[in-house]
Amino acid sequence: MRNALRACSRPEPWKRGPVLTALALLLGLLLPLHATIPDVAGLGSLVESVLPWLGVCIPILLAAALWRRSLSAATALLLPAVAWTTLFGGLLPDKSHPGGDLTVATHNVGAAAPVPTARTLAASGADLLALEELTPQATPLYEKTLARTYPHHTVLGTVGLWSKLPLAAARPIDIMNYGPLAATKSAAAELPENRALHTTVTTPDGPLAVYVAHLGSVRLTPRTGFWTASRNIGAAALSRAIATERNPHVLLLADLNGTWDDRAFTDLRTHLHSTQQTSGTGFGFTWPATFPMARIDQILYRGLTPNHSWTLPETGSDHLPVAATLTWP
Repeated sequence: MRNALRACSRPEPWKRGPVLTALALLLGLLLPLHATIPDVAGLGSLVESVLPWLGVCIPILLAAALWRRSLSAATALLLPAVAWTTLFGGLLPDKSHPGGDLTVATHNVGAAAPVPTARTLAASGADLLALEELTPQATPLYEKTLARTYPHHTVLGTVGLWSKLPLAAARPIDIMNYGPLAATKSAAAELPENRALHTTVTTPDGPLAVYVAHLGSVRLTPRTGFWTASRNIGAAALSRAIATERNPHVLLLADLNGTWDDRAFTDLRTHLHSTQQTSGTGFGFTWPATFPMARIDQILYRGLTPNHSWTLPETGSDHLPVAATLTWP
């Protein structure tokens, strides 16, 4: 009799786990509507930086729903599962295909040892090699080690491009001061010298506009939240430069210090495409190198066809190098 009364007093499976059900529905709305999250203290940008990882919550909530025997929570989890698959499922299969006229690579070399790093990168077979976070001490070592493989190169500030093909008209791109963001220009004041360049590569098929950039860092602090001001200034300036680029064939090799889903790159996404999304396998995370959790290093293109995109082995930097092959149209 007591067992029967206890059974009757238990909530039905559809009524169990109301909190789990609410969390599942919230996750299901958060994934497709992330762009509507206010960017107060960088909250919206922070969520978009970890957006793929929100999928980890789905099996955790499912395990909790099964433990609670909550049919409502288990059913509600269909919403985030479908949303996550719609957003990121297309990244998982191998989208590469053979061929390619041009192989390119980019790497934030950071504190990596210059000579072995240069040799590793040269062995990748890249025709164009972009390096970010160069220092006055490391740059001569890269120049000396890469000279035989890459007869052409340009270094402006902390970024450089090494090429097997001739380069012309290299110039810096000011990504630290952008007019519409005048109120926040002081946010970029700490950035060291030049961090972006533009040059033209003479290929057998015609001129190719190449940009190399290292956007400002982001920081997560209790006082400022997710601080992205200098990064956002650079993204806006870079978008403006590429929007006015007359050459229909463009490459951007960059450490963006943000993921491609980040709202800071909304304008940039209207002009360029990601090789990882169109010709890679999986997410291609590049940072931190010891346990990559975000792809903040990008090879972006316009007017070319990507064939393959991949990450290269660790070099001692806290970033992984990335490479891609592309075909001239």
